[in-house]
Order: sequence, then C-alpha cells, then structure tokens
Amino acid sequence: MSAADSVYVEAGARLHFGVLDLRGALGRRFGGLGAAIPSPSLLLEAARTSGGVSAAGPDSERAAEFARRFLDFHGARGGARLVVHRSIPAHSGLGSGTQLGLSVARALAELYGLPTQPADLARAVARGRRSAIGTWAFALGGFIVEGGRRPEEDGIAPLIGRFEVPEQWRCVVAVPPGSPGLSGEAEAMAFERLPPPAAGEVERVSHLVLMQLLPSLIEGDLSGFGEALSAVQRITGAWFAPQQGGVFAPGEGEALVRRMSGWGAAGVGQSSWGPAVYGLVADADEGRALAARCRDFLGGNGLVCESGFARGGAQVGRGAPPGRD
Repeated sequence: MSAADSVYVEAGARLHFGVLDLRGALGRRFGGLGAAIPSPSLLLEAARTSGGVSAAGPDSERAAEFARRFLDFHGARGGARLVVHRSIPAHSGLGSGTQLGLSVARALAELYGLPTQPADLARAVARGRRSAIGTWAFALGGFIVEGGRRPEEDGIAPLIGRFEVPEQWRCVVAVPPGSPGLSGEAEAMAFERLPPPAAGEVERVSHLVLMQLLPSLIEGDLSGFGEALSAVQRITGAWFAPQQGGVFAPGEGEALVRRMSGWGAAGVGQSSWGPAVYGLVADADEGRALAARCRDFLGGNGLVCESGFARGGAQVGRGAPPGRD
C-alpha cells in the first residue's frame, strides 16, 4: 500500500457503563453512560482503488463488509484496499464492531471526500442503532452520556454530555478467555426478551447519575464517582440478568468484579454484555498493582490493559500509520 495515497485511523476501545432506561415510558429507550479508553485499540490503513474491496489482517472480513456497505450507501464508484494492523478483541464488550465500522467509514470518507460527521459515518455502516456510546466515544473521547432513541427515529441517540475524566485516574480492563458476549441478532433478541424494569429503579439510576456520578466526575471525587458507578452497575445488571445469567455474566469476569472491589478499586463493573470487566483506581501506581493482580488471577490467560481515559476521539492521518508494527 502506497503511504502517500493512504489514510490511517487509530481508535481506542469503549467501555459501556450502563443503560439509563429500558422502559421507554417518556418516549425514549436505552440511553447510556460510557467512556473511551486508549487501550486496547485498533489501527486501520486504507487506500482507494478503481474497484472492488480487499482487506488483510485481523477482523479483515468484517472490515471489508463495512467498506462495501459504506461505498454502496454513498453510491461511490471505486473500491478500497484495507489493512487492519491492530484490532480490538471481538465480542468482548469493548465496542469492537462499532469502532471498526466507524474507522472504515472515516477512512473512506477521507479518501472519497464524503461527510465525516459521527452520525453520517454511523448511518453509512449501520452502527449506533441502539446505543450511541461507541459513536460518540469514537468522535470525542472522554466520558459520554447519551439520551436514548425514540422508536420511530433512524438517527443515533443525541449526545447529552461529554466530560473530561481526571488525568490521574486509571482504568484496568480485564477480558477473561471463554464465551464471547452477545452481539448482532443474538443481542437484538436478548433485548426483546428483557422484561421492563420497575419505574423506581429507572428513576434511581437517573438520580445516581445526575446527583452523584456526574458531580463527582467534575469535582474529581473518585470515591463518589466509583460508588455511584458500582451502584448503577448493580441495578442495571439485574435488568439484564434474565438473559446473561446474573448481574454480571457468570465466570471469571464475575469473580474478577468481586476481587477488584476487594482489592480496593473505587468503581467496578462489566462493560456491555462482557466478558470485559473493569476497575477504577486513583493513579498509575494503583493501576499497575491492580493489573498485576488481575493477570495473576487469570494465570496469564486473557487480556489485561491498564491506562487512563482517552482525552480525544479517533486519530486520523495521511501516510503510513504510526506504530503499525
């Protein structure tokens, strides 16, 4: 691939911290909280061709399908050559599909001179139909609150707020080996089967978010933020228990959530359907210590990442991508 004619996109994973409303009594369903993290991440390189789509690297088949969908959506004459240099673990609760789809869309939009707004990218590759956390995290980084969708709407859910996460806070993400989380049609069917939660529980989640979690985030109060986040996870996890087998998906991830809390993490939980779980701590020293304990618990299996939070959205550039090896 000629570097002079290529575009690269580097995008971090996203954590999904919880759904705001499964009832939809006010006309909108879902809504949610989440954040962008720099690791694990994907790195994609793309070049325009005269026709056809080819792709190489991990998740190459999905990347090629997203490219075909994007080009068909815009009626573009031409093709693309893609190389996925690095990928986010698939079906693990880290938003790999959305980050890959949006990365392909953004790269091709740059190459073909097409719209690059987040909603335009998501629509072209059919992402963000339920949750917009991944879309806004891709575009902006930081901590995201989105407001859910009305049933008749085709666009992505509106961004309610984007907040900086204190730079010293650290996040440890562990992805145990084993069964992947729900995605695609299986996820859609699971959502349809979920019973609506009690109105009081939906109200409690909103109260925690508005009056404890967000003020604590803005003031840099990790203890208050973690307490609220853990409470939201317990409440919303119970909503999903009929389909995932418990407040957290059974297995090593569920055990790690309990362990990380006991090891001093201020806030703990499961991202989306898992199996990825996370723990928040105050600084890099605590982050490294927590990550080491998670690796020991997993016996060297799975994946453990320790980092701060992404302070911006996906990185886009021309030419050879940095760190592709």
